Amino acid sequence: MTSGGRTGGRETSGSGDITRTLDLLWGTGRRPSRGPKPGLTLERVVEAAVELADREGIGALSMRRIATELGTGTMSLYRYVPGKAELLDLMLDRVQRTSEDPGDFGDGHWRSTLEVLGRAALALYRRHPWLLEVNQSRPILGPSALDGMERVMSRIKPMGLSDPELLSVIVMIEGYVVGAARTQLYQQEVERTSGLTDAEFWEAQRPALEKAMASGRYPVMAGLTEDTFSSDFDHFEFGLQRILDGLDLFVTARTAKAGPASGPSSAPAPTPSSIPAPAPPSAPTAGPDRSAPPDRSAPPEQPA
Repeated sequence: MTSGGRTGGRETSGSGDITRTLDLLWGTGRRPSRGPKPGLTLERVVEAAVELADREGIGALSMRRIATELGTGTMSLYRYVPGKAELLDLMLDRVQRTSEDPGDFGDGHWRSTLEVLGRAALALYRRHPWLLEVNQSRPILGPSALDGMERVMSRIKPMGLSDPELLSVIVMIEGYVVGAARTQLYQQEVERTSGLTDAEFWEAQRPALEKAMASGRYPVMAGLTEDTFSSDFDHFEFGLQRILDGLDLFVTARTAKAGPASGPSSAPAPTPSSIPAPAPPSAPTAGPDRSAPPDRSAPPEQPA
């Protein structure tokens, strides 16, 4: 890892003063009794940093730039946060704040909870694409991260799996969502940088593809239905439901074989290195982001 909490050009969580960061997250450290500017607080500093990263990406984040956004001097920020590395961990915990409404986690069944978890995580990455640029293999566990984990774990406990297996279920969902979110982000980036829409990109390939399909070399591809590559198909939701179908079968088989789990788990308490990265994403305040557009990971319709 290089200096400044970066690995291969990527920001890294947990790279600052861990003790100081935890003090700030949990409110156990000394805070400035009087700010250099009326109304300036640690909360406002973190919010300004999140807003900047949302708007311009994590690469734009610096103490100087945040000070400019707040209309104050750079040195004044150090009264609230030691530096950029610690600020990043505060930002990560800030965007993971969970809803207090129990209904936002589904109808109480573990499957409904995991559906909400997956959709909410995708919505989180859409709101904050810079999260995909942060290496969170060593997250600093603040109140928002642990609140989210507590709420999800308490609702999937009835699956009857061991504690390590329950943690693996969350890791599985999170890994699937990260892949889908990264694909969508790449698609947005390439359209912006190339100046070509998806439709224009595939239209440019049409003559070559028509010849390839007519050659007889690709009979299966040539025989695909017209809607195969339709952008209307929700690939994210299809994949999420199949993952949950598989878990449903596994839980049913486990219950039939051994019955409900009894007694306390002998598994050790999770440590920072065993918590999935990023820590459990928050559920939106009004439930899953159902208004978000469907996954566009497949190209538009190709010529047969």
